[in-house]
Amino acid sequence: MAKIGRPGLPPEERQRVWEMWKAGTSISEISRSVGSPPGSVFSILRPNGGIYQPPQQRRVGTLSLQEREEISRGLAAGASYRQIGRRLGRPASTISREVAQNKGRARYRAIDADDRAWRKARRQQRPKLAKNPVLSG
Repeated sequence: MAKIGRPGLPPEERQRVWEMWKAGTSISEISRSVGSPPGSVFSILRPNGGIYQPPQQRRVGTLSLQEREEISRGLAAGASYRQIGRRLGRPASTISREVAQNKGRARYRAIDADDRAWRKARRQQRPKLAKNPVLSG
């Protein structure tokens, strides 16, 4: 997945930070161990309130980066959505929806589409059966 902004610690080091935090190690000790400032360690722990969250995983039916690359190559070659779908073993509607959600045929980029999908999956989602709040006048 493409990273936007400063790269920070690699995933292995981030995992080590969480393991040390769960073991009760202080932020100062963790920062010395991973060779990063305490503020950087804190910024890893803060978004989840210090509660460990397992690494994000893709759902079974989600398009992979390799499939998105194949879509990009097919679009560049002028292939139809049906042709691309047959190559991937996916319905043409899946290909059409993917391209439409990611800037259309002319501007589709696989890495950007994959990054956008990861960010969208990570956002807070409202329950389907939640009622709209009543507006008081």
